[in-house]
This record gives sequence, C-alpha cells and structure tokens, in this order.
Amino acid sequence: MASRKMASRKKGVVGVIGLGIMGGAFAQNLVAAGWRVVGYDSDAARRRVLARAGVEIAADAADVANKARDIITSLPTPAALAATAAAIAKAKVPRRVIIEASTFTIEDKTKAASTLNKAGHVTLDCPVSGTGAQAKVKDLVVYASGDPTEIKRLRPVFSAFTRGLYDVGEFGNGSRMKYVANLLVAIHNVASAEAMVLGMKAGLPAQLVHDLVKAGVGTSRVFELRAPMMVKNNYKDATMKISVWQKDMDVIGSYARKIRVPTPMFDATKAIYKKALSSGHGAEDTAAVCAVLEKLAGVKRGKARKANR
Repeated sequence: MASRKMASRKKGVVGVIGLGIMGGAFAQNLVAAGWRVVGYDSDAARRRVLARAGVEIAADAADVANKARDIITSLPTPAALAATAAAIAKAKVPRRVIIEASTFTIEDKTKAASTLNKAGHVTLDCPVSGTGAQAKVKDLVVYASGDPTEIKRLRPVFSAFTRGLYDVGEFGNGSRMKYVANLLVAIHNVASAEAMVLGMKAGLPAQLVHDLVKAGVGTSRVFELRAPMMVKNNYKDATMKISVWQKDMDVIGSYARKIRVPTPMFDATKAIYKKALSSGHGAEDTAAVCAVLEKLAGVKRGKARKANR
C-alpha cells in the first residue's frame, strides 16, 4: 500500500470521465501503473465497480476537474460530451488538458473543444483503436491530435493504458484516422462471421474453422478477437456493444459521404449490423452478426473438434 501511495505522488493525478468498457479499462490500468485516478460515471454500478478497483470516485465531472490537471473523457454520446465540457468550463478551475478519447463527429468534438477553450482549457482529440478486451490488457493504439507539446508531455500517461501513441497532427486528425481504422473493423467483423457461417454450413465444426483460418493467410486481428465468441455462440461479454457500434457506423458513413468517398464494402455491412440490432442483440458484442448470418443461412451447429496436425 505504501509503495502505491509513493508511486501515485510521484506520477500525479489523472481524471477519467466515463467509466464504461473503455474508460473503465483506462482507469484500472492507470491505477495499476501507479497513478492516482479520480473518476466519474453517471452509472452508479460502474462507479462501485471502479471504486473497488482503486479509482477515487468524484461527485461529478466538475469535481474531477477540481482534482485532476489531465482528464480523459470516454463517453457514449455527443450529448454526454457537450454536458461534460460545459460542466468543466463552469467549474472555473485552472487550465486543464482534456484528452477526448471517444468516437464522435469532428464537429461534435470541435464544439466541445470550443466550450473548453473559452474557459482556458486545452482539448486533444485522441480516439483509440482497439476493443474493450484489448483495453483490459493495454493492447490499444492512440491516434493523438492537437497541441504537440501536450501530447509529448502526456506520453507517460498514455503508456499506462496503451501500447502505442501516434501524433497525427492537427486537432481532428485523430478522429479521421479512427474512421479509417473502424471502417476496416466493420468490414473484417462481418467478413469473419461470413467465413465462419460458410464453414459451418459446409459441415465443418466452428472450432476447426477458427483454428485453420487463424493458422492461414486469411486471418486478421479482428477475426482473432471475435471468432472465438462466434465459436462459442456467446456474445454476452461485450467488448463493443452493437448499440454503441451503430453510432460509430453512422459517424463513419456520414464522414465518407461528406468528403465524397465511395465505401461499397462498408455500406454492405450496414444491413447486417442493423439486423443484429433489431433482432435483440443490441447489448451484445458486435461479433453477434454471426448469429444473424447463421439464421439467414439456416445453420444447425454440430459438435466442435480441433484439427489434427
């Protein structure tokens, strides 16, 4: 306990607003790395979980701003971001640096940044690439954009909960890069499910399909993260809920249309995600698109087996 307190005093305080799947993982990894973490979430259950993990729970967003110079925001909606920015601005605290890690439109982030900047604060656009499962083990990449001096200063903070930090330039470039990455995630996820269903309908056990795709050239990081759930046919332990992912899909699609880029493969996945949402999978992991395709294909699962080598 004493060593943790000494490490906390040495490393300082980090605020985290939004303690959901991603923000909660950020906070826990920061605590494990020796930072004092002050956090807040509107969900009382999440506050209790993170308090048990060593996070100091604040009364609200303004209270976080009172206690932490550097604040990470990981929020579910643009409205939540706007409300958080307003609360920090009204707190009348000294200059703070807000590390905005959510996936929203650049316009929504710019509005929040304007609110904060008028109050004397600095906002960085720093979305992360990775799932909730990856966040737990620090297997995330940060696309940081904004003030380069602050990004450099915050490297020790980022290193506590990610494996890579990339300064991609002016504010907004972080989000632009995240749209590119998530476009591929959307495609790879449905493609993984499509391949799993093809194999199962052909009579191959799900585990066999997983093992041999992973061993061959057709694999991907997304396949390796999501196919194990498809094998188990269990999507309850969500690393990215379909209901939340729908927001990301809308953001990417809107941006692509705005800059007039055709996205035929991305567009083809939309119907599958919407079907998953309307079929009651909204609270489940995005890997549940496999269940949608299985139903469409009339798949009946047999016993799984591993391949002989």
